[in-house]
Amino acid sequence: MAEAHPLMLYNTLTRRKERFEPLDPDNVRMYVCGPTVYDYAHIGNARPVIVFDVLFRLLRDIYGPEHVTYVRNITDVDDKINARAAQEGVPIRDLTKRTTQQFHDDIAALGVLPPTVEPRATEHIAEMKRMIKALVDNGHAYVAEDHVLFNVPSMPDYGRLSNRSLEEMEAGARVEVAPYKKDPMDFVLWKPSKEGEPSWPSPCGIKTRGRPGWHIECSAMAEKHLGDTFDIHGGGIDLVFPHHENEIAQSRCAHDAPLMARFWLHNGFLQVEGEKMSKSLGNFVTIHDLLKEWSGEVIRLNMLRTHYRQPIDWTRKSLEESRATLERWGEISVNSGGMPGEGWLPSADVVEALKDDLNTPLAIARLHELAKEAKSGAAAFVEQWLASATFLGFDVSRWHGRSQSANVLEDADPELAKRVKRLVAARSKARKAKDFKEGDRIRDELAAMGIALKDSKDPETGETVTTWEVLSSGAREVAR
Repeated sequence: MAEAHPLMLYNTLTRRKERFEPLDPDNVRMYVCGPTVYDYAHIGNARPVIVFDVLFRLLRDIYGPEHVTYVRNITDVDDKINARAAQEGVPIRDLTKRTTQQFHDDIAALGVLPPTVEPRATEHIAEMKRMIKALVDNGHAYVAEDHVLFNVPSMPDYGRLSNRSLEEMEAGARVEVAPYKKDPMDFVLWKPSKEGEPSWPSPCGIKTRGRPGWHIECSAMAEKHLGDTFDIHGGGIDLVFPHHENEIAQSRCAHDAPLMARFWLHNGFLQVEGEKMSKSLGNFVTIHDLLKEWSGEVIRLNMLRTHYRQPIDWTRKSLEESRATLERWGEISVNSGGMPGEGWLPSADVVEALKDDLNTPLAIARLHELAKEAKSGAAAFVEQWLASATFLGFDVSRWHGRSQSANVLEDADPELAKRVKRLVAARSKARKAKDFKEGDRIRDELAAMGIALKDSKDPETGETVTTWEVLSSGAREVAR
């Protein structure tokens, strides 16, 4: 067993790995930027959701579930939302309600725990307006032509998180040129609403109704639920600048505080088949579409095989490898009943791997080692393996000799699925008896039903493992 170590996390703010010690061990506090709900979430959105779910699980394990507060917000007021609602000709609230539910359904399939709090931006307008007024009152923001803008030069160390000079940030921020800005880098805290857009009474004496800027939303929601300063703020690396940089500026200047969050964690970029994901390239992949072919466990494992700070190349080959791993692991869970018992604990080696800056590739390697021992049937290893797999968010009980399409068939037509499994078992028995003619006959019978078999060697035991998948959507009709 590995020697116990403290939790170490890489802090973007200091650019080094540091020992994590919470401000209050009785209330460890984490904020992660959630989705802007105007469409199905793409696979890049899934990465921070999964990464920070692992961290949430780890913090709960270390400090106790009742001592961790995880806030992940919903952005439900935004230019993209307004544009999509206008395009579809539906009320904005109807759009955001539908797309929020789609997001919840998709990430639930990925084995993600719900956060402690999931605030919506539109429910925190009063908190945003109070923070904006505080920034104007202390000289860090100003009113100009019905806008309220943050004055970047008023904060001497602006840019510390992204480690960029003002010139570099201005070049990379696609700064909106506006004659009412005191400085080109100044950003919007509040702006007037156009006709048909969501609007609220404006702060700071502005008579025109308006709506908040994106950055102030997260600052206000974090303050409301976690306080002026908290432990961890997370998100994708694409949010470091300008979003997180601007959050820091707003929150620190509004509260006259040296820090907003003590640790800033960011996951790396995701590309698809070696290219940046974009609709123009035709490789834009949503979680919803992936779940039509792959189980949530496959997607989750595929994501965690790469360290969260490294870029990840999302490929079909890697998904197939992840599926094969889960199909091998599934035998252990089925043979042991499929669920960890009360009081079973994850392997200390798995936990220690995660405590080293969420080293999920090492944690999965530890799972592979446990799987080898668990296949021997030793109860202690089976217990540790099941508890460890569950701790990492996997439901491997669904992966015993079945592909994702087999899971779908079993849910839709359990009687047919039982028939297929009986035939697969009969074929395996025939092959072990060296009755290959009977084995081939059963394979042909299954093929006529639209069921394909795949024989592969288990690299850990050398035994032949047979899995099956549905190739024909009309398999049920053919079978009858």
